[in-house]
Amino acid sequence: MNTSCKDGLHSVLAGHHPLRIIARRVARPLALLGMCVVLAACTTTRLAYNQAPTLSYWWIHRHVDLNDTQTAQTREDLKTFFQWHRSQELPAYASLLQQWQAMATDRLTPAQACTQLDDIRARLDRVAEEAVEPLARLARRLSPEQLEHLKQRQARSNADFEKDFLRGSPEQRLNKRLDKAVERSESFYGTLSTAQRELLRELLQTSPFDPQRTQSERLRRQADLLQTVRDVQASPARAEQLVREHIDRIRQSPDPAYQAYSEALLRQSCNQFAALHNSTTAEQRASAVRALKAYEDDFRTLHAQR
Repeated sequence: MNTSCKDGLHSVLAGHHPLRIIARRVARPLALLGMCVVLAACTTTRLAYNQAPTLSYWWIHRHVDLNDTQTAQTREDLKTFFQWHRSQELPAYASLLQQWQAMATDRLTPAQACTQLDDIRARLDRVAEEAVEPLARLARRLSPEQLEHLKQRQARSNADFEKDFLRGSPEQRLNKRLDKAVERSESFYGTLSTAQRELLRELLQTSPFDPQRTQSERLRRQADLLQTVRDVQASPARAEQLVREHIDRIRQSPDPAYQAYSEALLRQSCNQFAALHNSTTAEQRASAVRALKAYEDDFRTLHAQR
């Protein structure tokens, strides 16, 4: 899976593709939820969305090495989930996109940007709740060997994060973040000017983003995930409650220091997004409106095909 679809809303507000916002706040509490949300929100074509149940299955299989019985149940769960998602969530996403088109033509305040995040969080809460039952069912059936397989996948993810965010000098890491921010911004607004690139650099330099602190929280969540599966298997009658509690610990970290850091990063990201948007030209904003309209049309068409 593309790492841009798993690291939170903060980088989205720095210029990522707007539809990817929907998936960012979910840190994959369990394999099924993570891939469903990612594919539901990160796909940018009708074909990709229509293939989401199959792609989701293969993502899950790579992470936990499903057996034949689990495969049949997981495929059925994914089919049911995406039927619900297409019917219930795509119209809401289309409405958000329509709202963003009107906003994109004008200046934005950081508060307006953060308000949009609140709407997105509400959509994610609905998605997470819909996934609780199949997640609990999958967790009950994972073997010790499959948990070990998942740990190995987590280790690979950690190595990728280290490569992307912890290696090199501070200047090298900043340049890498800047390159990604520019690339994603330009996919939305079109080519950025030299002044806009410099603005992004300045904003990233003042960001409270701390990759080591973020990595520590990722490790906590990964350990929490494994322990949640063990707890589910020890108390199967409480499986859904345990999964909900795990999701809650992703929404709000039990570490007060990290939660304060997360909120500060979110506020800074709202400021960053608003500053970049307010620097755009009329032509760049028109490009954003066209992109948003195209994705709105895709979602409405997908909903109609249910």
